[in-house]
Amino acid sequence: MSAAITAVSAAGLPHTVTRHGPVSSVAEAAAAQGVDIQDLVKSLVVRRAPDDYLFVLVPGDRQIGWPKLRTLLGVNRLSMPDAATAKEVTGYERGTITPFGSLRPWPVIADERLRGRTINLGAGERGAGLRLAADDAVTALGGTWADVTDPA
Repeated sequence: MSAAITAVSAAGLPHTVTRHGPVSSVAEAAAAQGVDIQDLVKSLVVRRAPDDYLFVLVPGDRQIGWPKLRTLLGVNRLSMPDAATAKEVTGYERGTITPFGSLRPWPVIADERLRGRTINLGAGERGAGLRLAADDAVTALGGTWADVTDPA
């Protein structure tokens, strides 16, 4: 079991692990997991400053609204780390990233459109997803709800 699956189980969150074959896009991942694309959540790592990161949970059919996120965080500049840095700070490769079981408990911001939905997050390993209630996940992660996305 991945660190993510272990963390979700340890938190006592009701969940299902969905296993599927290789995928090359968000749309393929949603289809493979049998969910609508807006319920497949991208866990994106954002760099705020040196050694200061956060997770942004984004519905699969949307993208980060950078001006919205900068305003929320009160900063002028944000960036996305390269794949090697993202793995270094989370313990997960791109495509498997999730806040659950991350090497460090970075802050979590969840797009408000996920509230009240059942979502699928990365499970920390290729070809697997975690299906759980978004509200339960954000609460367990100590996350914040905000309007931080735009249509893709």
